[in-house]
Amino acid sequence: MSKKTREYAHELVEKMTIEEKMQQMLYESPAIERLGIPAYNWWNEALHGVARAGVATVFPQSIGMAASFDTGLLYRIADVVSTEGRAKFNEFAKRGDRGIYKGLTFWAPNINIFRDPRWGRGHETYGEDPYLSSELGMAYIKGLQGEDKDHLKSAACAKHFAVHSGPEAVRHEFDAKVSVHDLYDTYLYAFSRCVKEAKVEAVMGAYNRVNGEPACGSRKLLKDILRNEWQFEGHVVSDCWAINDFHENHHVTDTVEESAAMAVNNGCDLNCGTAYLHLMPAYEKGLISEEAITEAAERLLEVRIRLGMMENYPSPYKDIPYSKVECKEHIELSVEAAKRSMVLLKNKNNILPLNKEEINTIAVIGPNANSRDALVGNYTGTSSRYITPLEGIQQYLEYEKEVLYAEGCHLYRDKVEFLAEKKDRFEEAVIAAERADVVVLCLGLDATIEGEEGDAGNEYASGDKPDLKLPGLQQELLETITAVGKPVILVLLAGSAMDISWADKNVDAVIDAWYPGARGGKAIAEILFGEDSPSGKLPVTFYEDTDSLPDFCDYSMSNRTYRYTDCKVLYPFGYGLSYSDIYYSDSATDITECTITDSVLVKTKVTNKGSYKVNESVQVYIKHKDPEAYEPGYQLKKVQCVNLAPGEEKEVEFTLNPRDFAIITEDGQCVLRPGEYIISIGGQQPGERSEKLTGKKTDTFIIKRTGNECITDY
Repeated sequence: MSKKTREYAHELVEKMTIEEKMQQMLYESPAIERLGIPAYNWWNEALHGVARAGVATVFPQSIGMAASFDTGLLYRIADVVSTEGRAKFNEFAKRGDRGIYKGLTFWAPNINIFRDPRWGRGHETYGEDPYLSSELGMAYIKGLQGEDKDHLKSAACAKHFAVHSGPEAVRHEFDAKVSVHDLYDTYLYAFSRCVKEAKVEAVMGAYNRVNGEPACGSRKLLKDILRNEWQFEGHVVSDCWAINDFHENHHVTDTVEESAAMAVNNGCDLNCGTAYLHLMPAYEKGLISEEAITEAAERLLEVRIRLGMMENYPSPYKDIPYSKVECKEHIELSVEAAKRSMVLLKNKNNILPLNKEEINTIAVIGPNANSRDALVGNYTGTSSRYITPLEGIQQYLEYEKEVLYAEGCHLYRDKVEFLAEKKDRFEEAVIAAERADVVVLCLGLDATIEGEEGDAGNEYASGDKPDLKLPGLQQELLETITAVGKPVILVLLAGSAMDISWADKNVDAVIDAWYPGARGGKAIAEILFGEDSPSGKLPVTFYEDTDSLPDFCDYSMSNRTYRYTDCKVLYPFGYGLSYSDIYYSDSATDITECTITDSVLVKTKVTNKGSYKVNESVQVYIKHKDPEAYEPGYQLKKVQCVNLAPGEEKEVEFTLNPRDFAIITEDGQCVLRPGEYIISIGGQQPGERSEKLTGKKTDTFIIKRTGNECITDY
């Protein structure tokens, strides 16, 4: 924020009564006409497109975007989202429509760590790795906010701060107990970078407690860390009705006045909910000061000034026209993003891509084959057109080939029709498979059962998954269709890792399409038939089962995610196949020994020896050769997406700075430690499982770093 906008906000707030200041701290902020301040509703969503406000371009869900491993793509998507948000805001405001979901303060991205594959809201995140989450989160924030810090295109919000990833059913009363090491090593890393480097304008607190303190009123999180350690200058917003949980569920206060005061006194400026309707009684009881109210009001007015909502500080984006909403270029980007999100997990005997000249009849089967819900995930806008996998294949083949369809089974119940017998659609699916040359089997989940408590149905663990199995009759359908004996391509539409170990052993190919966006079926068809090669990499680990996973409520990172796990892994983080052959050569580091404060240059040549253009995610991992017991193993520290035409070779360089080699100690210090470090570079995570799946090894080097251990910045 600039001195000019701070002074303008101070001047406006100085003219307000204390009641008016308090009213500006409500998410439904009323107009103050004598000061030229219009009414404003702060609540808007833009997780993967402008949400809940009518027509907008619907991009792949966040977890799908994360599979691209491409910060440039995330920036382009967010730039489109903010353009459409501006276009809608400009037109709505002209017509006096300033209601919910019509503003410029987007409560996105969700940069929580997807620590457990059972968490229902994990598909809103960028996966399980702190580094990847921070890189993609920063790119999305910069795309939403624009390059001019004094004239925001829109305002992003990093949520949910912090240590928040389920369980959904008890989130309003749950206490996430976390060690200092895990707090700084895992849960705060992405938030820290989004605040300090991306300059995110807002941070949203979480519902749960963290080590006893409610997150939306935590002195440790909001005062000590966010404001004091990180020097955050933006505003803090509560999750919706979370402050009422202080007295109703967490029982850390007795009254709503005490809850409101606790939140304000610890730095929560804006209330999504009703608790701040009680600020005046809290003030009259001496629970909060006018100074605290003034400080919050000034922060809130300052961002509205930078967004161009005051007459004396106009926005350069005020003339973006409504014609930009879901325009041709934006739709094309959404399809490109869907293709870039898809991860090829198996391709036996290179059955993919399919050759349509060799196919007369194709069967498209499964509960997600013709489902719009399976396209979009949650927090979604409305598309003017949806293309399911079935429709995408039909349109691609232009009705020149026979395309058969059978639902096969319900997504999670034992029958499709209410009065029918169990397995009422099985035989139809078998008939279709028997008549076909090849089967595309579309299974998985959707956001009606995998998502947020209150949104997802309680039939399926309040949005969380009870296990990693395909729900309902889907596994039986998979086995039944495979037994027909025709080639089977499994297309998984889901927002999280699932146990598809049986499919891995028995079907011919597996594509993880996530929730690919409104026109995702077009992208699926074009990938299946080889218009483009899949290039996505897994942003999460696929485990074989849940038997060895820690208790869901345990927030220790021990045995969680690729950085710490000892579980049996089906598909590793960072893994994904291609239709092309990608070859790494001449990998090297510029030095083999240095001091602990030196940077290291790593380079490699990447060659596309296949016949498809590809987007290869070059990944660099580091681990200490002799780590302490509490330290993680290999950690992703750099990634770069390289576009390669057939036959093309490019050299890629990375500078590994001292922070990339740092370790978070048990007491939470960020230290540079001498010793030998293993550096790995390639198209995947190093390790036996990745090597077995790809038939390739990464290039590794050992760097000796000398000197005395020292503390460095987070």
